[in-house]
Amino acid sequence: MIRRQLEAELKLIEEETAKRVEEAIRKRVEESLNSEEVQVEIQRRLDEGRKRLNAEVAAQLEKEKEAALIEAKQKEEQARKEREDLERMLEENRRKIEEAQRREALEQQRREEERYKELEEIQRQKEEAMRRKKQEEEQERLNQIKLLGKNKSRPKLSFALGSK
Repeated sequence: MIRRQLEAELKLIEEETAKRVEEAIRKRVEESLNSEEVQVEIQRRLDEGRKRLNAEVAAQLEKEKEAALIEAKQKEEQARKEREDLERMLEENRRKIEEAQRREALEQQRREEERYKELEEIQRQKEEAMRRKKQEEEQERLNQIKLLGKNKSRPKLSFALGSK
């Protein structure tokens, strides 16, 4: 029983000592924390942490800015290439249209020349036919004159009734 009592007293002493030590440590820590030296160190560390954080944020922002600039340049380059391709296609289409129009104009001119030649040939044939017809009419008229004895183109025949 004494032994239990001793153990209980030892335990109480141990607990009391632990409380006192804990209280002393707490007081010391509190005093240390409240001391100007510790406050300056805390402030220094906070300032360092803020500076480091600001530097990291600035570096991250710079990286993002560079990435955005690169992306913008790439988009601009892509847009420029697409614009150039479109202009090239439009120029090619314009050239093809001009070539097609030129070929069509040449073909139209050829058809018109062909038609003109046909009309000239028809006109020449009509004129030739008219000339032949006139010639034939003239020949017919001359033949009639000869037959009818007009213009003294036929020798006069005299018929006389007389007896000798």
